[in-house]
Amino acid sequence: MALQLRILLDTNVLIPLHDSQIALRPSLANVMRLAQGRHQLLYHPASVRDIQRDTNVGRRNETLQRLRQFVSLTEGPACPWNIPGLSDNDQCDNSILYALFRDAAHVLITEDRKLHAKAAAHNLGDRVYFIQTAEDWLRRLHEPHDIEIPNIVDVPLNELTGLLPRPFFNSLRAAYGGRAFDDWFREKARQGRQAWIYRNQPADELAALCVYDVQTNEIINDAGFRLPGQALKLCTFKVGEAVRGRKIGELFLKASFLYATANACEHIFIDVQEASHPELVHLLVDFGFEANGLHNRDTVYVKKHPLRPPRVPQNVRPFDYARSYYPHYRSDLEVSKFVIPIRPNYHQTLFNDYPGNDRRAPIAHAAHVGNAIKLAYLSGSPSGQIARGDLVLFYRTIDQKAITTLAVVERFDTSADAEQIAQWVSRRTVYSETDIETMAAAARARNRGVRVMLFRTLGHLPTPVPRAAMLRMGIRGQLQSTRRINNDTFSRILHDAGW
Repeated sequence: MALQLRILLDTNVLIPLHDSQIALRPSLANVMRLAQGRHQLLYHPASVRDIQRDTNVGRRNETLQRLRQFVSLTEGPACPWNIPGLSDNDQCDNSILYALFRDAAHVLITEDRKLHAKAAAHNLGDRVYFIQTAEDWLRRLHEPHDIEIPNIVDVPLNELTGLLPRPFFNSLRAAYGGRAFDDWFREKARQGRQAWIYRNQPADELAALCVYDVQTNEIINDAGFRLPGQALKLCTFKVGEAVRGRKIGELFLKASFLYATANACEHIFIDVQEASHPELVHLLVDFGFEANGLHNRDTVYVKKHPLRPPRVPQNVRPFDYARSYYPHYRSDLEVSKFVIPIRPNYHQTLFNDYPGNDRRAPIAHAAHVGNAIKLAYLSGSPSGQIARGDLVLFYRTIDQKAITTLAVVERFDTSADAEQIAQWVSRRTVYSETDIETMAAAARARNRGVRVMLFRTLGHLPTPVPRAAMLRMGIRGQLQSTRRINNDTFSRILHDAGW
C-alpha cells in the first residue's frame, strides 16, 4: 500500500494556485508536482469563507471554481478557540488549525507566520510547514538522490562585502534601516569579524548567513542586564527562502554550540524580531534559548552554555536538562543507557560528519540532514524499554564494528502505519517513502510496529570503541538488536573512548 498523506492547504497557499495574475513560486509548483497522485490535498471550509470575502468578484468566483480539484474537509465540530470578539481572519486561522489538532490531516502548509506562531503555542509546530519546508520534505521522500549536502563554511566578512548589492541582503537592509546595514557590515568586515555561510548549489549563491562575535561582560538589553564573562553573540542570522527546510538554521546553532565550547563562552545570545521570524523563535526555544528583555524593540534570546555540567535543578527531567544545557546531559541512575546497532549505509547517512566515514562512498538519500542535531532512526528491534531522556550509543556494524556516537532520546514510539511514521520523522528523516513503507509492511507481517526514535546527537566519540573492547566489558553475543547496558559499562565505554 502506497504511503498517502493528507495535506491541508491554507488559504494563502490556495489563492496563488488559482490566481493567474500571481506568478507561481517554483517551490509551490514543486510541492504540487510531488504531491500529485501520491498524497491527498485538502482545504478547509473556513478557507471558502475567507475567499468569499474577496471583493474582486471575478477572482473570487474563479478561485472557488478551481477549489474543486482538491478535497474539502467536513466542517467538523466548532473550534473552541473561537471566542467572541475575534476577527473573521483569526476565526478562519483557528478553525484550520483546530482541524489539524483533531487529526483531520497529517500536516498543514501555510505562509502565515502568525499561524505558525499559533501552531507552536498549541504544540503543533512540527506539523505546520512553510512551502519551502514542505517541498524539501516531499523531495526527501520521493526524490532522495536529488538532495544536496549542506556545507557550512566559516569565512571573514571581507569576503562577502562585494555581495552586498545582491537581493539576499535586501531584507536585512530593510530591517536595519536601509544603507545603515551596509555601513555596519563594512565596519565589522574591517574589524575582522567572521560569519558562517551556506552557498546554494549548483549556482554557488549565498543562501544563508550567520555573523558572530565573542563579547565580554556585555549589556544585552535595554534594562541594563549584563552577561558575565564571555558570551557568543549571533549578530545577524538569515536563512534565505530558497533553502528553508534544509536544517541550515539548526546547522548554524550546531556551529555556535561547538564554537562556544571551544572558546569558553558560557552564554549564547541573539536579538530577534519576533513578529517577523516565528520559525526562528521556535528553533531557538527548542534548543534552550529563553527570552531576556528587549533591545531596540527586538527580543533578546539567551542560552546558558556552561563550561561544566550544572547541578540538576529540582524536578527537571533528563531530556529537558539536555535541551537547556546542550551539549551537557544527564547520565545519573534515573537515565537508562542502550547500545543500538546501525548498518554502515544508515550510519553514513545519519552521521555524514562522522570522521570515520568512507569519503569515497556515495552519500545516500537525504544525507543533508546528517549534519544536523535532531535526527530520527527507524528499527524493527523488539525493544520497547527506551524512554525520553535516555542515552543511546550507536554501534556501527559490519565494517567498523565499533561504538561511534552518543545521543539523547527525544521521543520513542511504535507504529505500523506508514503515514504516521512519515509524519513523526518528517522534519528529520533520512528515510525515503520506500524505506518507510517497506519497514511498516514488515512490521505488520510480524504483528508488531516499527520503532521510531527521535533523538539529538550529543557527539561522536573521540576514539570509537571496538567490538573486542565491548566483549571485555561484558557486551557479548551478536549485537543485532538494541541492548540495555548498566551504568558501569556505560562509564567504561566513555572512558575508553576518551569522552
